[in-house]
Amino acid sequence: MRACRYRRLQGMCALLLCVSLVLHMLVASFILSLYPPSCKSPQPPGCQPYTNLTSTSLTHSERRGAHEEHVEVMDLSSLEALFSHPLYNLHLPPSPDEDWLLKVRTKGSEEQNAAQWISNSKEGYDHIDWNSSANTHPSWLQFHLGISRWQLYQHRDDNLPVLLKQIATSRIVSAVQKTGGTQLKLVMTFPNYGQALFKPMKQQRHEETNVNLYYFSDFERHNAEIAAFHLDRILGFRRVPPVVGRLIDVIKEIKDVTTDHKLARTFFNSPVGNTCFYGQCSYYCSTEHAVCGRPQALEGSLAAMLPDLTLAPRRSWKNPWRRSYSRSKLALWENTPTYCNAVKKTPPYDRGTRLVDLIDMTILDFLQSNMDRHHYETFEIFGNNTFLLHLDNGRAFGRYSKDEPSILTPLVQCCRIRRSTLLRLRLLSLPHYRLSDMMRTSLSQDPLFSVAPLLAEPHLSALDRRLATVLKTIQHCLNQQHNDVIYDDIPDYSD
Repeated sequence: MRACRYRRLQGMCALLLCVSLVLHMLVASFILSLYPPSCKSPQPPGCQPYTNLTSTSLTHSERRGAHEEHVEVMDLSSLEALFSHPLYNLHLPPSPDEDWLLKVRTKGSEEQNAAQWISNSKEGYDHIDWNSSANTHPSWLQFHLGISRWQLYQHRDDNLPVLLKQIATSRIVSAVQKTGGTQLKLVMTFPNYGQALFKPMKQQRHEETNVNLYYFSDFERHNAEIAAFHLDRILGFRRVPPVVGRLIDVIKEIKDVTTDHKLARTFFNSPVGNTCFYGQCSYYCSTEHAVCGRPQALEGSLAAMLPDLTLAPRRSWKNPWRRSYSRSKLALWENTPTYCNAVKKTPPYDRGTRLVDLIDMTILDFLQSNMDRHHYETFEIFGNNTFLLHLDNGRAFGRYSKDEPSILTPLVQCCRIRRSTLLRLRLLSLPHYRLSDMMRTSLSQDPLFSVAPLLAEPHLSALDRRLATVLKTIQHCLNQQHNDVIYDDIPDYSD
């Protein structure tokens, strides 16, 4: 009896053990089904491919919001209608040879011309095989050859989208820090010897500049550089070099390809495993202000580089309405309502288009709320009779809840504006061509739009509000019956 009872007990224990094992397996399977693996086995430890912009640089909630609100393709017809308007297609006389910044060498000099672009180290670069035929020129060289006395690129420039695409997608063979300036910037080089200036993401798009922060202490924003290019183009100026957004692999596209030893020494891994670096510059180059990937992907703006200064020297001019850059002092123009009278008598503002060129730049800066315009540049070869380069817009679009009226002081004091500029501003105030809508549509073409809109909606609304202020200021000048408010640069155009 005891042996029989013992065998029955052993059988029950074995049965209970089997049941327990089955239950454990069922529970484990249920838990695994709730948390599937985030990476497929063939992929490296990044989980998602680097080319997937949305998944590499945003949190789950940010991705969900971006997907729900901005996944749709923007209708480009309204922007195309704007650019087809007669005000953007004015008939211009042919440009003489002296109105072009650069010229292609003659056939006898083609070999020498090609040789000057060849790097000492050819590793990673494409084979050079272009001549005087424009078809063989890389897009960056076509951009340089298209710069004229009056603009950086033509209104209908077929090379512009090609250039932007190449900057946004081409392999990076070199990355070095750009010398000078107060904040971190890198010069990126591509296999076709083209170069672009990289400004990394410093803060989120929706973040406003701290109200207690002075304008000269503000961060530079990558999305501001991109937005400034689009705004400048929509205004019809074409004086900001082409800029495009790109997601950079901090390790593969900066650390592994840099020959800048000072830059290389500033890389480190953050406590959460992100790859960071900070470079060397006057301000904001320290571990406290490092830029970091997530964990390696870093947003940034890439601006097409202008021709080398040895080929096309530029002259730097002090802005007559520059700020004091002091926490306590005011500039002379801030206390002198008649300040413009003195400026108008001072070269080069006493003749030509220099004053209305500066007013154009003033309007651009007011619309984007850029207070950091202490200098501007021109191409030296054109003397005083040329356009102003609208460079360095990284401190724009810092605040949308407040406008800065002091930026508009040159227009208020001088009461002078180009007729073509005024007509385009009025056009952009109409419902069909509303400035905020044109900007939203134009910015949707940038690669980083798939991550999130380049400008938050309050920034776009601020553009319309500020445009109304500009038009009101001009109307006030006209109501005062000044004789020279309008500089008629398009006498053959009828409203």
